[in-house]
Amino acid sequence: MEGHAEVSLIQDAVPLLGFALVFVLIFRKLGLGATLGFLVAGALVGPQMLGLVGDAESKLGIAELGIALLLFLVGLELSPSRLWRMRRDIFGLGLLQVVVCGVAVAGIVWFVTGSSTAAALALGLPLALSSTAQVLPLLQSAGRLRTPFGERAFAILLFQDLSIVPLITIVAALSRNPADLNGPPGWLLGLYTLGAIMGLILAGRFLLQPLFRLIGNLGEREMFVFAGLFTVIAAAALMEWLGLSAALGAFIAGVMLADSPYRHELEADVEPFRAILLGLFFLAVGMSLDLHAIAERPFFVAGMALALIVTKMVIIMALAKLFGVKTRSAFALGVLLSQGGEFGFVLFAQAQQAFLIEPEAASIFGAIITVSMATTPFLMMLTKDLRAEPLPSAEGMDAPRHDGSNAIVVGYGRFGQTVAQMLIGQNIPVTLIDSDVEMIETAGSFGMKVYYGDGTRTDLLRQAGAADAEL
Repeated sequence: MEGHAEVSLIQDAVPLLGFALVFVLIFRKLGLGATLGFLVAGALVGPQMLGLVGDAESKLGIAELGIALLLFLVGLELSPSRLWRMRRDIFGLGLLQVVVCGVAVAGIVWFVTGSSTAAALALGLPLALSSTAQVLPLLQSAGRLRTPFGERAFAILLFQDLSIVPLITIVAALSRNPADLNGPPGWLLGLYTLGAIMGLILAGRFLLQPLFRLIGNLGEREMFVFAGLFTVIAAAALMEWLGLSAALGAFIAGVMLADSPYRHELEADVEPFRAILLGLFFLAVGMSLDLHAIAERPFFVAGMALALIVTKMVIIMALAKLFGVKTRSAFALGVLLSQGGEFGFVLFAQAQQAFLIEPEAASIFGAIITVSMATTPFLMMLTKDLRAEPLPSAEGMDAPRHDGSNAIVVGYGRFGQTVAQMLIGQNIPVTLIDSDVEMIETAGSFGMKVYYGDGTRTDLLRQAGAADAEL
């Protein structure tokens, strides 16, 4: 039986990876993004079409590790200095966007479907989130990720990622599942959460930092990969064992290493696993879509997708104007973030387990997210003239900003120190990278932030911002 299961898993991997490769290439070539390619490939190989692969449930469970890794990487981006600089857009504009869009879309769902208030919230709130996996590549390909416009879009996406945990908590609070009702009361869960967060922070300071220092001294890259994955999985498992969100544990693991000199090395090592498992997650979502239910109500799916896009576009544009964004940039922001997001599938699965929505509703609203994501590249092309002047505007001509630097110096020996001092003397922000742990700690004692990593690796340089650096 074990041999058969192993062979079956290998046989399943062939059509899954083959179809994913073909459709992701096609969709990327068309400018539609990899996420849609994975979803379509999953639907095609799934039991409702070609029937080449089955058991989407088990694959979805494995692939949810990709969500944890994604939140770990989000946490690594949250250095205190960056949070402080972007605090108004993250916790002001981002918070208002999630709340206002979520309530508005939930109201539309309640009015159109006649669902209960709990079901409408479980369906509407996730639709307030946009697709990080789709929007960030669009900004990168346009060269606008590090502009004020791009940073504002990233701030909203960042708060949306942060809001996953509160939204999961809301779904759990509304749950009708008897298993959830027998769980600990809310105040005890709150204490568990605080205790777990404090425990993870202490573990990061007194266990992980010495561990990564030891691995850095040994110079074993493979051990960094193992240690990074262990950190994510252990933090997620701890939270899950306490009956909390595994995603919260992974996110905290990232935050507690955000100021670590090993941050860029961890990002470069974990990113391939995140990409593979997140792709598997979307494949499993595509396999589990109820295509028969969608085919029975095509006009409802199209109409709700249109309502979602228009509602989010108008609200985001209005909120951006409220925060002093110029009209064209505000409109561009609304168009860019008008789609549903990948975390909607996660939250619909949570709502289904909580007996708030039927599997058919999860499939139909998953299809609504998919349709809305498919429209974004077309909307960006159709509205190009209306969004024509954000870059030449005064807002776009601000001094260059970067999370870390406009220049990267690899190697912090005597020559690297001299170069870095010259650049800093000209008020040019610098990211410093070195593989000598003792040098990193010595520099830190003098107030210089040096990141650990191998500067000959292109993936690590990319994580450090080399694509956007001027020097």
